[in-house]
Amino acid sequence: MAVRLARLALAGLALCASTGAWAGLPAFCERSRDITAAEQDRVLRFAGVVKQELERSGARVALIARAGTDLSRFKLLYSHAGVALKDDAAGSWAVRQLYYACDEARPRLFDQGVPGFALGADAPARGHMALLFLPDEEAGLLERAALDKRLALALLAGQYSANAYAYGTRYQNCNGWVAELLASAWGRLDGQEAPRQQAQDWLRAQGYAAGPVRIPSHALMFAGQFVPLVHLNDHPLEDIHALALHVSVPASIEEFVLRRAPGTRRVEICHDAQRIVVRRTGEPLDAACTAKPEDEVVDIRS
Repeated sequence: MAVRLARLALAGLALCASTGAWAGLPAFCERSRDITAAEQDRVLRFAGVVKQELERSGARVALIARAGTDLSRFKLLYSHAGVALKDDAAGSWAVRQLYYACDEARPRLFDQGVPGFALGADAPARGHMALLFLPDEEAGLLERAALDKRLALALLAGQYSANAYAYGTRYQNCNGWVAELLASAWGRLDGQEAPRQQAQDWLRAQGYAAGPVRIPSHALMFAGQFVPLVHLNDHPLEDIHALALHVSVPASIEEFVLRRAPGTRRVEICHDAQRIVVRRTGEPLDAACTAKPEDEVVDIRS
């Protein structure tokens, strides 16, 4: 029973969402989530506020993160990061991101509208999104890199792992792809030869700190070998023994961006069953979506 519970807990380290269904991965690809009409309406209204913030920024690109999977046991709120890009022709925004394609059993890059991105969260009763609006130079470099199909695909690994080691090329998770895209953009890397290794070397040289994600117990770490899409064979033994895995998570990316591009503006939006809260001061919102006097609050009870 203890091992079973540990397996269920570690399955929560599935940092990125999946698409489709694959019978070999019941803990990840076939999980079902019921959502009521009222919950769907609330999430779509939440997504509408996020789109408004993207529009009012005047930007063409932003880093975006979603609280998708419950990672509270690892003391993390956000699980899934992507790059929000404005399509001038369509007058809309889409999130370019890595997903695990269950029907193909491999990672893929997807463009997804903001409503779909918001609906990907596991708990529709409450949600959080964070937006990072970059200074002009850094934003331009990121936009060009994200729209460079050759580069974006060159940075995509062939194998997925939810807890992929941030400085290895065997596996990749969604946040690792975003971090490596940032490195390729800001490091002005050509991406021609060993692009992932080049990006990771640049990140290390610039002081990028992936995690560490603290695993609560050795039993939980041991159980990882039985959880689909969670792997330990790419992590250094010393990290496994220390119960500290160096995994790219949205918090790692955000810390790096705010340090390297101090002119970055951070906006965070959350919702519960009664209201949407928009915070533009840069101070993090708590997991309970508690508003402060300076926040904008939208009543969604009706």
